[in-house]
Amino acid sequence: MLSRPRSTTARSTIAGTARGFVSLLLAAAVAISGSVSAFAQNVPIVRDAEIEALVRDYARPIFKAAGLANDGIDIVLVNDPSFNAFVTGRRMFINTGALMTAETPNEIIGVMAHEAGHIAGGHQQKLRDQLERAKTMAIIATLLGAGAIVAGATTNSRGLAGAGMGVAAGGGEMAQRSVLAYQRTEETTADRSAITYLNATGQSGMGMLKTFSRFQSALSLSGTQVDPYRISHPMPQERIANLETLVKQSPYVNKLDPPALQQRHDMMRIKIAVYMQGQAAASRLMRKNPGSLASRYGDAQIAYLYGNLNAALAKTAALIKEQPKNPYFQELRGDILMKANKPKDAADAYAKAVSLDPAKSGLLPVSLGQALMAIGTPESLKKAAAQISNGLGRDKENAAGYRYLAQAYGELGEIPAADLATAEGHFYSGDYRNAKIFAMRAQQKMKRGEPGWLRAQDIINYAPSGKTK
Repeated sequence: MLSRPRSTTARSTIAGTARGFVSLLLAAAVAISGSVSAFAQNVPIVRDAEIEALVRDYARPIFKAAGLANDGIDIVLVNDPSFNAFVTGRRMFINTGALMTAETPNEIIGVMAHEAGHIAGGHQQKLRDQLERAKTMAIIATLLGAGAIVAGATTNSRGLAGAGMGVAAGGGEMAQRSVLAYQRTEETTADRSAITYLNATGQSGMGMLKTFSRFQSALSLSGTQVDPYRISHPMPQERIANLETLVKQSPYVNKLDPPALQQRHDMMRIKIAVYMQGQAAASRLMRKNPGSLASRYGDAQIAYLYGNLNAALAKTAALIKEQPKNPYFQELRGDILMKANKPKDAADAYAKAVSLDPAKSGLLPVSLGQALMAIGTPESLKKAAAQISNGLGRDKENAAGYRYLAQAYGELGEIPAADLATAEGHFYSGDYRNAKIFAMRAQQKMKRGEPGWLRAQDIINYAPSGKTK
């Protein structure tokens, strides 16, 4: 089930590049405007098995067409209401606001195809190289300006000193425009790559055009006068003009998303609305298609979060009757039963969700483990540790999962394992100091050379990029 947002530090070499550059060029350090904070600050991550499975289904054919199928690209959901997506390394970040706003799967698939174009084109490494060149330009201009200022001072020439200041300022401006011009070129390249991938997978590019039209409308409504040479993306009107011919030439221009995929998309949008924006936002979406499966799903979720648990169970039972093989209806049932303090029944529901899940999410076994822990018997605690370990084996960066695993081991009296799980939780949360402390505690009670001892040593030896241990 959709988790409350958690913060995690996005580790990236681009981050170091951006932070080390002059402030005028900081915004040019990433491929999508507004995503600098993903590197410079913590990113609020949202986890949900259903939504993650859906966006992976969206991405799979696109990644294959882009030659990225075997490159282990992770898709990360960001709790942010704005329509945005960006990439760093082998990770693609998508805002919940983009998922909420997009009315069709094709709109999001177009965005993902564009981001895949950045990854396949190696744009991040090329951008780093461009930043270094621009940095050199700015430094040279600054040195020339400083030289002119010194010469003006020694000759008592105010004009020469003023010219030196102008050279320094102009050099920074020229460097900035150089990087931004480069970025606009890469954005255009990624747009064209996206159309190639969409055609290769038999999908329409109309979703991309709709997205760019939305950006154009927002810019027009803002009344902002934008200097086209001081932005990192082509102007929306320019992008639309460049792409419209290519999209309309495609034999798939009028192809619609499959009804089953559209239904999953509608269910995702309502789920995000319920959990992230509240009843009013969800109700607005539900009124657009009253009586649909997505609307009834949203109604059951609203009852679970804000209403009567018995009503929520009844509504969820009706959903399960309609789609008995849907793992996420069973997951919702488990969530409701946990809230009703019925952990044994909840464990049964989560177990069904795990068995039905075609995506083999690591999140569902962790939920099952939490229910087994709540039962509280020695046998259920052993099963809980096994289930949570199984989930973490599929999803090793689930920091919250390690905290539950540590609790299960602690209640079983397996203190070294509990300390190591705690260390893992701190490690994947980016708290390396406490990760090392608990790893050392775990090692003291383990045999040297055993797997747990070696993993603890890895944590102790870990040094974040650019730092010493």
